[in-house]
Amino acid sequence: MKAIIVEDEQLAREELEFLIHTYSSIEITNCFEDGLDVLKFLQENETDAIFLDINIPSLDGILLASNISKFKRKPYIIFTTAYKEHAAKAFELEAFDYILKPYDEKRIAPMLAKLEATFLRDHGISERSDETTDVHNDTTSRTQRINLRNNEKIIVKKVDDIYYAEASEKVTLVYTNDAKYTMPMSLSEFQAMLPQKLFFRCHRSYTVNLSKIREIVPWFNQTYVVRLHDLKAEIPVSRSNIKEFKERMHLG
Repeated sequence: MKAIIVEDEQLAREELEFLIHTYSSIEITNCFEDGLDVLKFLQENETDAIFLDINIPSLDGILLASNISKFKRKPYIIFTTAYKEHAAKAFELEAFDYILKPYDEKRIAPMLAKLEATFLRDHGISERSDETTDVHNDTTSRTQRINLRNNEKIIVKKVDDIYYAEASEKVTLVYTNDAKYTMPMSLSEFQAMLPQKLFFRCHRSYTVNLSKIREIVPWFNQTYVVRLHDLKAEIPVSRSNIKEFKERMHLG
């Protein structure tokens, strides 16, 4: 997924670019300071999303978005502004979201996860489309990178290093074989960032890396508990997810 940033304040632009890089796999292809320059660019180029400040030179963000709304192929528009009063007009223009400055990571991270998930859905892209793929041989998914939070540090990990994730109030706890990370987003939002061929939402509070399962134990009420390599954790599989779990794990 590709995007551009339209922001005439350098520090705000750099901060936003950093947050996008940290919490998503979105590629920032261009940055602009002037609304007319963006309009000229879009007449000859396409992009999937625009992070758009409202107070920019030549052509303000609202007018620019109004012009973009007439395009045959409309990019997602995420307004970024310090002012609340433009929100109603922004959503009249079918903006994807409206982000206030100063930026809040707890607001940005789930928005980016939702944006990427929406892009995949709208473009008919599904990593689950090839159901014959063996999760143990899915090298593309296993080598994909993801940024995880450990206190104030951002740790870049291979997706396959994640064993499971657990919902915990308003955050998601992510477990590898040697550490626990806290992501400022819901489990659903974190799940959207993961390759769906490799990870399965087995319970409303858990998602598990299918390639890390070492044992499947029948449990009460026709459910299962799964045990993982290297970790002592036991992950429940809820009754509503049993059918799909059996299909994913090739259980008879």
